Amino acid sequence: MILEDFLQLRWQEWVSTLTQVASVYYARKNNILVYPTGIIGVLLAAYIYFFLVAPPLYADGGLNLYYFAMSVYGWVRWSQRKADQEVAYPISRCTQRELSGGIVLFIISWAIIYGILAFYTDSNTPVMDALVSSSAITAMWWMATRKLENWLAWIASNLVAIPLNLYKGLPVFTIMYVLFLFMAYQGYRDWKKAI
Repeated sequence: MILEDFLQLRWQEWVSTLTQVASVYYARKNNILVYPTGIIGVLLAAYIYFFLVAPPLYADGGLNLYYFAMSVYGWVRWSQRKADQEVAYPISRCTQRELSGGIVLFIISWAIIYGILAFYTDSNTPVMDALVSSSAITAMWWMATRKLENWLAWIASNLVAIPLNLYKGLPVFTIMYVLFLFMAYQGYRDWKKAI
């Protein structure tokens, strides 16, 4: 079945995967190119999740639209410089308030996304889809603000996304999330050293 899926891959999956892998690589390196490469990948992924998967992965599709908005925000934020040309927002750890806020964001996002998926869509994976999306929402917020903990949230999201995408018959995206898992671990180590 996996071989069959590979033979039927759409160009959108390939381009989305390659640009998203490049984006995570740039994030790991703390390079602003994380955002333009990511924007291409997430817009294509949203299209795939909404229009090419049956039944659609609504939360993942919506999540990719959120990624787009947060990528624009992050791009602007990461571009800001102080008068001495140092980055205005360097890598740092979450404060207790930011950590608590991220956890609250995760819980509220999960409840809302799960409720929408379970009661208003034909999703057959509402729990998993909501878990991937809510942990990624938190991860993307922390990444845009250059918080080390973004990598821990990405690791959690990827651990759920891997079996979900495999179940949905998206082998390239499954491999991409496995790669993301390893890159997130390395990103955490790299950013921790940078602090």
